[in-house]
Amino acid sequence: MSSFGEFYVFSDGALRPLNDTLSETLTVADSFLIQEGRVRQINRHFERFEKSIASPEVKAVLPEFFSAVLAELPRSGSWFPRLEYREHQPESERLVLRLREAPERTATLSLWSSDEPDPRKQAGVKGPDLSVCQRLRRAANLHGADEAVILSQDGFIADGALSSIMWWESETLCAPDDTTDWLPSITRQLVFELAREAGYQTLEKRAKPSDLENCEVWSLSSLQGIRYVTAWGDLKLGESRHASSFRKRLALLASSIDNVSWAA
Repeated sequence: MSSFGEFYVFSDGALRPLNDTLSETLTVADSFLIQEGRVRQINRHFERFEKSIASPEVKAVLPEFFSAVLAELPRSGSWFPRLEYREHQPESERLVLRLREAPERTATLSLWSSDEPDPRKQAGVKGPDLSVCQRLRRAANLHGADEAVILSQDGFIADGALSSIMWWESETLCAPDDTTDWLPSITRQLVFELAREAGYQTLEKRAKPSDLENCEVWSLSSLQGIRYVTAWGDLKLGESRHASSFRKRLALLASSIDNVSWAA
C-alpha cells in the first residue's frame, strides 16, 4: 500500500478500487481510527459526513455507501480510513473510501499559536480546508511545535489546525464557545459527555492562550484521542491530572465494526 493509501469509489451500489487520479478538491471528508476491528462511535462520523453534504441525490445513496464502507473496513491492524465526497468529480466517482494505515500516535504534544489570520473558508465543514490546515501544522513544525492553534481576529482560541483544544479550569472542563469558528468535533463531543457522566462541570467560553496559564490543556482528534499539551510557547501550563483517566474512558467507547449497523 502506498503512503497515500488505497482508494475505492462508490458506484452502482458497491465500492471498487480506483487507479485514476482524483481531483485534489475535497468537498467533505471524515476520518476515524480503527484498531483491531474496533472503532469509536463511527455512526457519529457517518452523521457528520451526511449533514455536511448538500446534494439530495448524494444523500439518498449514503446509507448504501456507509454499509459498503463497513463491509470493506479491515478487522485487524491499525487504520485511519477517510470518507470523501468530491462534488466536482464525475457522478460515479464522487463518494470515496480512502483506506490508509494509521500514523504514529502519541500521548503528548506541543502547540504554537498561528501568527496569521484564520485562513479557513469553511471552518464548520471538514474537508475543504484540510490542505490549508496541513500547511498550518507544517508551519508549527518549523517553529518547533507539533500542532498549530488558530486564533480569532481578536486573539481568542478557535481550533487546532487538525485538532480541537480543551482545557481544565480547576475541576471544570472547558472548550471554545461559538464566538469563534471551530469544526464540530466528534471527540470533543464525546469527551464533554464523559466529563458530565463522571460528575464534572463543563463550560464553553472565550479564552486567549494567556488565559490558560497553569491550566491542564488538551488537544483532541479522532486519530490521537486525548493528548496532553506539554508546551505552548512561553505559557506555563498545568500538570496532567485528568488525561490518563479520560483516555481510558474514551477507549471504552470503541466497539467491534461487526456490531455497527447503518439502516439503508
